[in-house]
Amino acid sequence: MDSIHVLRMLADHIKEDPSFHPRSSHLTTRWHAHVAGHDWELLCTGPKFWDVRMDRGGGGAIDLVMHLHGLNFKAAAKLLKERGVRLVMATADFMVEGRSFAGLPIASQ
Repeated sequence: MDSIHVLRMLADHIKEDPSFHPRSSHLTTRWHAHVAGHDWELLCTGPKFWDVRMDRGGGGAIDLVMHLHGLNFKAAAKLLKERGVRLVMATADFMVEGRSFAGLPIASQ
C-alpha cells in the first residue's frame, strides 16, 4: 500500500509540495500533513516514507502509523483495521549469509 494512501487516511490536512524536485527517484513526492496534532514533512515513494524533520523513515502502512501516532505494532495494526484497511500476514523464505530462514512472518498490506 502506498504511503500516500495511508497518509491521506490518517491526516487531518494534507498538501503535496508542487515545488519539490526529487534528487534520485522521479516517483518521490513531498507532502506536508497534519496528523495526531503534529505537522509533518514527508517524502513518499511507493510504500516507503522519509520524515525530513526527524531524519527517519520506514516502509509500509504499519510503519507509517507507528511513526506518526507513536504507537506500537499491535496498536498501529488495530488503528488501520478500524479505518478499513485489510492487513494480510504472509511468510517469507530467504537466506542470509548461507543461513536459511523459512516461514518467518511478515506483514503486508
